[in-house]
Amino acid sequence: MPEIWHLEKRFDMTPYYLLLLGLFILLLGGKLLVDGASSIALKLGMSTGLIGLTVVAFGTSAPELLVSLNAALKGNSDISIGNVVGSNIANIGLVLGLSGIFYPILIRKENIRFDYSVMILVSIVFYLLSLDNKISLWDGIILFGGFILFNGYLFRNLGVGLTGETRLVEEEIEQVKNYGWLISLALFFGGVIGLYFGSELLVENAVLISKEFGVSERVIGITIIAIGTSLPELITSIIAALSKRTDLALGNIIGSNIMNILSIIGITAIVRPIGVSEAFIQSDYLWMLGISILLFPLMRSKMRISKVEGSILLLAYLSYLYFLL
Repeated sequence: MPEIWHLEKRFDMTPYYLLLLGLFILLLGGKLLVDGASSIALKLGMSTGLIGLTVVAFGTSAPELLVSLNAALKGNSDISIGNVVGSNIANIGLVLGLSGIFYPILIRKENIRFDYSVMILVSIVFYLLSLDNKISLWDGIILFGGFILFNGYLFRNLGVGLTGETRLVEEEIEQVKNYGWLISLALFFGGVIGLYFGSELLVENAVLISKEFGVSERVIGITIIAIGTSLPELITSIIAALSKRTDLALGNIIGSNIMNILSIIGITAIVRPIGVSEAFIQSDYLWMLGISILLFPLMRSKMRISKVEGSILLLAYLSYLYFLL
């Protein structure tokens, strides 16, 4: 009887169901938050461009932010770092790779000169700040300061770089502009509540699963949580590619990688310093930088990412998972 009980306990699926439920609530909360906040911003007279750079950009990063912040406050630093590093690797290898396979992604010169250059610079700064095995309060202030400067530049140059997403934002805002104040506020606060409880479920059950299998929180954060919170980028980019709006697919991914480091790590470290294990520095950070650098010649070759380039990126991501697991 004890052996049967132990077997049932060992294969208890509850944490997995709760983790998936948490992920669903988290992503739904992010969507509700974006819709509600966008509608409120419209009523307050904000332009579509500004809404895209502030409300939508922050709202789509909200799931990652809540997960990293929640994990850091609970002392699970590996999940905080793994969520961001894993998302950045997945965004280029998995999301951009699959998008390119579906339909060729055309590269604009601005993508390389501005967007890509900023992403590489931010990734290198993130790596250097982590070499002492922590992202301190001051490191967080530096990163968040970069976030303010970056967005300040975009505000002054609404036609530059990542703002190629404006057309996509306009279509999304079209769906919420007729919402009344009551619905807008309900969506906004519903999104906030969903983000909180979703992140709670996701982090708590990710820790339980990692303990059950003897897998590190780093691996759980880089795989399950990172891929899960990257789903909005994956869906948005594939839809953009299938709709032949390929410049939006690339801008969405690069913009997400920049925001992940500057805003998510920055804000989280300001609230509570984040420990960085040596495994991240010796492996995952280098993979993040490596796949980001690999993207450059693939973009420059024919100024597009098609099936061949997309397959190379996807293969690089699968290789990373192979060596990780």
